[in-house]
Amino acid sequence: FFCTIMAAVRRHKRVAAAQPGFLPVKSSLDGNSSVIKPRKRVNKNKKKSWNKFSDIQDVEEFLDDVRLQERATGGLISEKTDDSLFFVDTGETDEKDTQARKCKHSKPLRIDLILQPDSHIPAPKNILAFQQPNAKKQRRISENAAKLAAKGVLPRREKLLQLRRAAAASGVSVKEHPVANNNPDRAFYDLWSAGTPETADPYYLEQTKKKLVKRPDRLNEKPSVLPAIEVIAPGGSYNPDFFSHQDLLREAHEVEVKKQKAEEKLARQLAVNEDKATEVQPLTICYGQISKNLQVKKCLLKAERQVIDKQQQLFQLRSIHTSLKKQEQRTKMRQAQRKAQQEAQKSMPRRLSRLKFQTPDLDVQLSDELASSLRSLKPEGSILKDRFKSLQKRNIIEPRERARFKRKYKLKYSEKRAFREIE
Repeated sequence: FFCTIMAAVRRHKRVAAAQPGFLPVKSSLDGNSSVIKPRKRVNKNKKKSWNKFSDIQDVEEFLDDVRLQERATGGLISEKTDDSLFFVDTGETDEKDTQARKCKHSKPLRIDLILQPDSHIPAPKNILAFQQPNAKKQRRISENAAKLAAKGVLPRREKLLQLRRAAAASGVSVKEHPVANNNPDRAFYDLWSAGTPETADPYYLEQTKKKLVKRPDRLNEKPSVLPAIEVIAPGGSYNPDFFSHQDLLREAHEVEVKKQKAEEKLARQLAVNEDKATEVQPLTICYGQISKNLQVKKCLLKAERQVIDKQQQLFQLRSIHTSLKKQEQRTKMRQAQRKAQQEAQKSMPRRLSRLKFQTPDLDVQLSDELASSLRSLKPEGSILKDRFKSLQKRNIIEPRERARFKRKYKLKYSEKRAFREIE
């Protein structure tokens, strides 16, 4: 590819130099063209050797000469007209020459001349200055709007504008315009007040989505009616009263008794299930033989019983009426119980995850463990754990447990050579 480019450049140079009107500015081209250098026989089938053994000095000199002519004269000298390059000196002084001689003192300074551009090549155009953002999209939207307008279809914005104008003209619902700032009859505005008055048009606020959305009432409800900080019983203080301390001990005792009863019940149920499993095994065979014979007798008895019940229902109208009244009273009672249960559940922790909430143990000190003064008092419990349990109890976070560490790969034990040598 590089060789084809260089060949095209050399061909362009030869064609340009062969023209009778081409005038090179640099004289080094003629001197170098007369020197014939011996051609090196090298292998050019690799890209590495193209720049190393390719002689492009003549091409670069030609291109430099073309660039010099473009900077000096604005193009190639061979393409310029004679009037732009030469002039006829008739010996007569023009008015411009006399004015130039008179205004020698108005010649600019050399530093200003150095800073002026000396190239006749025009500056490249700034493409970004002529580009528009989303030009294709805007052109496509305008074309589609023109097509719809030709068919008589108006866009949604125009329809809404027409509806507003029609409503304003009919006087059905006219929007209140904000009061101007220079109106002396406007309401008094307190600069240091907490709230800010809405001076913008309500329709503008709705369309620009700047009007605050009304917060749903369900988001304002607390997940639990329990207070954030529960006050401990009087018996939990460092110097409690005797009776309040005994009440706290009784409460802790009842909690421990409930735990012990639950453990005994679980152990008793497990023991009963094991005994039943051993008794059911020998009876399964006998039960399977008898069940086949009892199914036919049961079907006949069920059909006879249904016929008798239908006949007896005619004589039980009063009893059915009283049973319906009792059922209504029972449903009302159940509804009241359900409401009371719902009110009680508001103060209870809900099931938010696979784990249940476990109430923490009471921090209780026995009578002989009570401190006689604040100096001998020992701190118990943790504030962080207490707050964490409070958040779980108030249904703000779900009950959690500490993540267990699990190795991805088993540990591999190996004996070092130094340890074996000691043995």
